[in-house]
Amino acid sequence: MRRTAALAVLLSLAGCGGGGGLTPAGEAEVAADPTGGDEGLTGTLTVFAAASLTDVFTGLGERLEVEHPQLDVRFNFAGSSALAQQIAQGAPADVFASAAEGPMATVTDAGLAEDAEVFARNPLVLAVPVDNPAGIEPPATAGLPGLADLLVPEHTVAVCAPEVPCGAAAAEVLGSAGLADAPDTYDDDVRAVLTKVELGEVDAGLVYVSDVRAAGDAVLAYAFRESARAVNAYPVAVLADAPNAEAGRAFVDLVLSEEGRRALTDAGFQQP
Repeated sequence: MRRTAALAVLLSLAGCGGGGGLTPAGEAEVAADPTGGDEGLTGTLTVFAAASLTDVFTGLGERLEVEHPQLDVRFNFAGSSALAQQIAQGAPADVFASAAEGPMATVTDAGLAEDAEVFARNPLVLAVPVDNPAGIEPPATAGLPGLADLLVPEHTVAVCAPEVPCGAAAAEVLGSAGLADAPDTYDDDVRAVLTKVELGEVDAGLVYVSDVRAAGDAVLAYAFRESARAVNAYPVAVLADAPNAEAGRAFVDLVLSEEGRRALTDAGFQQP
């Protein structure tokens, strides 16, 4: 099994971030506030964010709570399209972070947010269970394999539903590889696909680089040529009717700060 080579390729796609990372919650000394020194943020901050942002945004939220002990940061992680629809239907939230620009456009075109900024990009990789019972691995040739080099019709494959960003990207890369009929299951978000791979319920799944980084040793992953055709851009914005707009701006500023960029890079995201 060419695990070492596969992971090396994966890491090269994700990029090498500078050290550092988040200041752990509860640490005695807290670094300088990258949001510009705002003090006294209180109440509840509600962030609607793509499922692939679960780990890194949770960490950033904890960081903001350390700076502002009277602030309670809450997250709604799900597929970006579903979140955009919830916002359009009046769900109260302060910040929206999408895994693609389409769902954000749904919100901004309705006048529910403005000045969205792209803060990260995320390519797809092919994830397989750590014990790889189907024996999926690239051929012994130089360069990145194509998806058709990795998958055969007998393999069971999980992808996101086509209406969410990871599903639209999966459809693009599979179509480019001549494997449009490969998926066997469609899930609501990328973390559901990752879970099926981790549990061995499928032979493989298309997930983001950041999800593989979050899974650690629970999965193997292979980069492939077609992934460059569908690298999703992640925009973030404070919502127009944000109940806690000040805290929302502080969170967005943290995401866009040097510390936020380090945290995203460490989590496997590419810089925009």
